[in-house]
Amino acid sequence: MEFFKIKKDIPFMRYALVFNVISVITFVLAVFFLVTKGLNFGVDFTGGTVMEISYSQPADVPKIRDSLDKLGLQEVAVQNFGTARDVLIRLPLKEGVSSAELSENVMAALRLADPAVELRRVEFVGPQVGRELVENGALALLFVCIGIVFYLWFRFEWKFGVAAIIANLHDIVIILGCFALFQWEFSLPVLAAVLAILGYSVNESVVVFDRIRENFRKLRKSNTVQIINNAITRTISRTIITHGSTQMAVLAMLFFGGEALHYFALALTIGILFGIYSSVLVASPIVMWLGVSREDLMPTRKDTLEDGRP
Repeated sequence: MEFFKIKKDIPFMRYALVFNVISVITFVLAVFFLVTKGLNFGVDFTGGTVMEISYSQPADVPKIRDSLDKLGLQEVAVQNFGTARDVLIRLPLKEGVSSAELSENVMAALRLADPAVELRRVEFVGPQVGRELVENGALALLFVCIGIVFYLWFRFEWKFGVAAIIANLHDIVIILGCFALFQWEFSLPVLAAVLAILGYSVNESVVVFDRIRENFRKLRKSNTVQIINNAITRTISRTIITHGSTQMAVLAMLFFGGEALHYFALALTIGILFGIYSSVLVASPIVMWLGVSREDLMPTRKDTLEDGRP
């Protein structure tokens, strides 16, 4: 299905240098904010107190947040847990206050609004656990990146793998840079969103790369620039439909998903926007700069026997 059909190829590669310069500038700025400001890690990474409470009727989450704000507690995560009557509260570490004292103060404030509230459990997440989560999260990102490189190297050619991983790291660093710049809370759901964007972005790159490989076999008289322009132009309608539909779903979570899903959806929103840009206007120019040629993508003997073409 196509919303529109473009008959004449759009000369994307004519502006490849401009796109690459923009990418380098945004990447450097993101790294600068990460180094100077750092990420605002949530309770999952820094440690803190986790409380599970229960109400006799559906809990009013905004009202609970207001009660905690009056105690001077900042960056508190409040979300429904299991049912509408159960609530999970994540409290960051507070200097000079133990986990037991903090939970008692919270329960006292909540009982002023609803005496029937019950405390189900209290858990303390230590800083050591947070450090382990940071290390494991970084390892997860590393292994995903390595897996992407080997997959594209095996399916296409090593130049495509290098181009894809540079484009994907471009997306990830920009997401992290935005979270560092605005000091948005970086939690486990946000890390999950970052890992999801890695897979989502590489999927778009594979679609474009597959069309480039096909064009090298079909467009015998065209040069590399013309082949890449044709590949991007022929897949642009699919790109708009796919990313537009996904972005609408993510924006619905962002605007209507509440506090619990806000930063998760925000990371996905930024990642999808830059994923479109990087897959089309970062990865493809890098493939061109690396000098991919028809000889690199010549069909194997097996392919020749299957499709009947030399």
